[in-house]
Amino acid sequence: MRGPKTAVILSGGEGLRLRPITYDIPKGLVKVGGKPLLEWVVEWLQQNRVTDLVIGVAYLKEKIMRYFGGGGKFGVDIRYSVHTVKGGTSEGFRLAISRYVDSPSFFALNGDQITNLRLDAIYNNHREAGSLASIAVVHPRLPFGLVEIDQKGFCKGFVEKPLLHEVFCSMGIYVFDRKVLMYLPRRGDVERTTFPRLAQMNKLKAFKHNGSFITVNSLRELEDADQALKERKTR
Repeated sequence: MRGPKTAVILSGGEGLRLRPITYDIPKGLVKVGGKPLLEWVVEWLQQNRVTDLVIGVAYLKEKIMRYFGGGGKFGVDIRYSVHTVKGGTSEGFRLAISRYVDSPSFFALNGDQITNLRLDAIYNNHREAGSLASIAVVHPRLPFGLVEIDQKGFCKGFVEKPLLHEVFCSMGIYVFDRKVLMYLPRRGDVERTTFPRLAQMNKLKAFKHNGSFITVNSLRELEDADQALKERKTR
């Protein structure tokens, strides 16, 4: 079944770990693989037929609004919801949803990931589970290599930036039912407030993604992402 056409994307943070780049530009406009990070997100949403977008903005918001405008040149419709940086993701989602979203279900995301996740797949999983929210998860990759050591202390091998198959991390991509508004506090981050509460209620479903996932939260991740996307273009 096709999923909703609406998505709320947060792009209001200061991107402190990307300084000095983000002194003058918002994180969403930091270029990776030749174009702004948020442009990758908007194009991916459009390719998944999600075209009614609400972008939550705060830090240097005018630059994002000027770059994307109404969304026409990207094949989408964009509205903007202004929130504060200190209000966190909870305030950003709460204001955007209450102002502009009427759909019973919709996508929500942090807006700093590049992935091939199929949104209809996570939506169908969410719909079948009957949960209030679903969260896409992926096996994390260590940012450094591991050294294999035997019982005598000798190095036996090296594993470069392995995937951790025993654990999962959030991709920052969600499906929300509009009822989730009741669980969004005025301030704070959903990962520390809303999600633990929904998990205790058994109303938070995980969707395991086995495809590609690139996130940009630091200068090191920006460098790795830029290299990965350049390699992808040459294949």
